[in-house]
Amino acid sequence: MNASPSQPHPAEWTETQDLLPSVARDLPAGRHQFHKEQMMAQIHEDLRTTGTDARPAVAARRPNPFLRRAILLPAAAFALAGAVVAGVALSGGNGGDGKSALATGPALTTQVGAADAKGAPQLLDRISLAAADVSGPAPHAGQFVYIASKVASTHPKTVDDKTTVVSQELHSRQVWNSLDGKDGWLIEAGETSDKGMTLASKVPSSSAYDALVKLPTDPAALFQRIYRDSDAVRDPEVPRDQAAFVAIGDLLTESYPPAELAAALYKAAAKIPGVVAVDDAVDAVGRHGVAIARQNDDDGERTEWIFDKQTLEFLGERNVVVKKVADSPFKVGTVTFTSAITQRAVVDASKQVPGQAG
Repeated sequence: MNASPSQPHPAEWTETQDLLPSVARDLPAGRHQFHKEQMMAQIHEDLRTTGTDARPAVAARRPNPFLRRAILLPAAAFALAGAVVAGVALSGGNGGDGKSALATGPALTTQVGAADAKGAPQLLDRISLAAADVSGPAPHAGQFVYIASKVASTHPKTVDDKTTVVSQELHSRQVWNSLDGKDGWLIEAGETSDKGMTLASKVPSSSAYDALVKLPTDPAALFQRIYRDSDAVRDPEVPRDQAAFVAIGDLLTESYPPAELAAALYKAAAKIPGVVAVDDAVDAVGRHGVAIARQNDDDGERTEWIFDKQTLEFLGERNVVVKKVADSPFKVGTVTFTSAITQRAVVDASKQVPGQAG
C-alpha cells in the first residue's frame, strides 16, 4: 500500500490532531493567539531582565492545538497584541534555559501561488484516495505518537513607535502525545529548555488517538461535527467556514488519524465554501508541492496545506498574506507561519525517538 498525505506509516514515516479544544496543550507555532502569547511572554522577559519585574518569562505552555488563530481570534486581535508591545523589542520566548529562537531576521516572503476554485474538488478527491491507501500498525496502550517538524513564524516588532516585521529562525519541534491524550512532552528550540516540558494533563486532549478513532468517518457526518464543534469555541468575528477549514488542517499535523478518518477529512474539506487548489506552495524546508487552501478575507491570510505533487504526501502547512489589510504590518507575500513535518512515528515511551530502544 502507498503512503498517503496525512497518514502515519509503520514505525517511521518521514512526512509530517480531534476537532476542538479540551485543555491547555501543545500548540504548533503560528496563528494570532500564538503571536499574542509570544509578545506577552517577551514583555515579561524584558521586564525581568531589566529588573522591573521579578517574574520569570512565560515558557512555551500554550493552549490546545485546536485553539488556533482562525478559530479563537478576530483579525483585530493581532493588531491589538502588536500595540501592547510598543517600545518592547520582540524575540521568540526562551523557554527558561533553552536557546532562543529569535524573531530578528528579515520577514519570510514567498511568491503567491495561483488559486483555482474549480480544481479543488478534484485534487481533494485524489488526496482522499491516497490517504485511504495506507497500511500501518494500530498503536496500542502505553505507546506515544511522535511528530518531528521544522517551524517558524513572523511577528511585528515595535520599538519606539516604529513597527517592523521580523521572522524567527527555522527551528526544530518534537512532540510526544500519549494515545489517551493525558500525557506528553514537547521539545522546541527557543520555546522550551533543551530538555523540554511536560504536556501532562488530567483532561485529555481532543486530538489524542483514542479520541480520533471515535470520530465519524462518513464525510457528511464529519462535516457537520466539524462545524458544530468549531462554532462552540470560535470568536464570533471569525468566519465559520475559515474556522472549520483550520480545524480540519489541525488534524493533519500532530496526530495519528486512522486512514479512513483521514480520507473522510479531505472529503469534508471539499464541502467547505471558498476552498481552492494552489498550483505551487513551498513548505518550511523548501519542498515544493501543490496545496489545498482557503483565504480569510478578514486578515488577508491564506492557510495552505501542502502536498507532494506526485505522491500527494502531506508535507506541511503555511499561512501566506495574499491581501493587504488596513492597519496590518504584513505585506502581500509575507509568510506568517510555516511548517514542515520531517518524521511521524509511534514509539513505546515519551521522549523516545524512532529507532531508539525503549
